[in-house]
Amino acid sequence: MGYKTILTVLTNANQQKQLDSAVAMTRREDAHLDVFCMGVDHTQSGYYYAGASAYVFQESIDKAVAAAGELEEKVRDRLDPEDIRWSVDSAVAQVGGLSTLVGMRARYSDLVVLNRPYGEGAPADAEAVTEAALFEGAAPVLIVPDELKEPFGKKVMIAWNQSNEALAAVRRALPLLIAAESVEITVIDPSPSGPERSDPGGALCQMLTRHGVKAEISVLARTLPLISDILNRRATEIGADMLVMGAYGHSRFREAILGGATRNMLEKAQVPVLMAR
Repeated sequence: MGYKTILTVLTNANQQKQLDSAVAMTRREDAHLDVFCMGVDHTQSGYYYAGASAYVFQESIDKAVAAAGELEEKVRDRLDPEDIRWSVDSAVAQVGGLSTLVGMRARYSDLVVLNRPYGEGAPADAEAVTEAALFEGAAPVLIVPDELKEPFGKKVMIAWNQSNEALAAVRRALPLLIAAESVEITVIDPSPSGPERSDPGGALCQMLTRHGVKAEISVLARTLPLISDILNRRATEIGADMLVMGAYGHSRFREAILGGATRNMLEKAQVPVLMAR
């Protein structure tokens, strides 16, 4: 089963590359593209004195409504000449309600395509949108560092650590793994006391092979402090053009404060990353 409904979420007009990536993925999968344009109200009305709150609140909502409508119009103009199936919708939310709206959209999508939520040019709400798709929407998310270009998904690398999150990502990535020319299951510094201690990645490789995936295993030593750095280096070494990995094995709060493989990869990824949990 492939990806039949692909979603992308836009919060400002500067996300042209993200929209282009979603169009490219939709065409590749012969899918339907849903574009969700959001106007986000960032005011915290509780911080205003009572007499001013209502006016400031309404003005902010009006601006968000106008921004969402303008963004929707631009997206329709952009998609009109495309030879894909698509639909566009818009909505307005305060910051606290953003997760619920994005989660509801992502829940009924097969794949969510987003740009990297960190770094120069990333929208202020990109991190919240990404986490909403993963947590509230329980959807796989394809994070594209810049713009999705073909050929894509020919050489895929799986970051395998035996976790439930990693297995969920592999299952959601199966259509891409089956289509790939080769897949490497990359295991970094496996635990000698883990359930796969005698054959790290062996059971996963067998499962994928039965699906027709051309998979092989590479076991690497932990030669750098950050797992994300090792994965990026390995992707460069083997010429991988996509990475599949589980997202947020720890709590979001812990990763935000202390760092973690998910956050570091979202900051540094050089190739598209499919994440799920």
